[in-house]
Amino acid sequence: MSVVTLGVHIVDVLARPVESIPEGQDTHLVEQIRITAAGAAAGTAVDLAKIGVPVVSLGAVGDDDLGDVLVMIMKRHGVDVSGVVRKPGEQTAASILPIRPDGGRPSFHVPGANLGLSLADLDQERIAGAEIVHLGGMDVTWGLHDPAFFALLDKIRENGTVVTMDLLSNMPDLMPAVRAFLPHVDYFLPNEEQALMLSGADTPEAAAHALLGEGLKGALITLGGQGSLVATSSGHTSVPALDVPVVDTTGCGDAYCAGFVAGLLGGRDVVGAARLGTAVAARVAGGLGSDAGLDGPVEAP
Repeated sequence: MSVVTLGVHIVDVLARPVESIPEGQDTHLVEQIRITAAGAAAGTAVDLAKIGVPVVSLGAVGDDDLGDVLVMIMKRHGVDVSGVVRKPGEQTAASILPIRPDGGRPSFHVPGANLGLSLADLDQERIAGAEIVHLGGMDVTWGLHDPAFFALLDKIRENGTVVTMDLLSNMPDLMPAVRAFLPHVDYFLPNEEQALMLSGADTPEAAAHALLGEGLKGALITLGGQGSLVATSSGHTSVPALDVPVVDTTGCGDAYCAGFVAGLLGGRDVVGAARLGTAVAARVAGGLGSDAGLDGPVEAP
């Protein structure tokens, strides 16, 4: 295998365009409704598979109908889901997203089985055999806030595996625990709000500098329509976003991570991998859902 994504698995149900929630029992007609595999591990895994990267996804879902649907969708897109565990009596994490005409994405969310994912649920041989392990949503996978998991990350990195990490939420109360992961990660890919909260800095540049001080090889801060800031010991580089019509921003961060991971796997340097991440994210922004527009390899500009 080439890549393991590990962490949050969510079912997304999306509708667009939604300008308001109907009053009472009223119905509003919309143009499109989709159900997708999403979350910082599952969504990234599907994106990787759809652009041609072999990927195994590890995580937890419930033993419910939503779990059946999530596993089916991922498998259909080519993700190896044999490491996704089913939690008896628990609900699969899910979100309902009424997408605004401008691409904004308010949500209704239940965290479900992700909260209880633990080291005991993970196939450590698969993790050790990966060229890249992508940690998705460590802010909400509380069962992995575990010194034994950190030791596993250190061991695989010593043996040559690259570890990347993204987060799920922008909840301030969850940020302090994330800091414990940073010394055990090579590349961290937060959004601007997460980076500022974690670092206490006032600007993305200052946040990147502070995050590098935690022992990272690189901090890649996504800035929405402004692109991303790529920071390594060699300096800071701004990577602009591509100018594309935005339909839905759901999953753009996961798509950026997928492109970045694919770029590293293909031998690109960090900035080159970030440019590929930007191109994958631009594809996804042009359609509904976290895997929209991905039907084969994507070329960076």
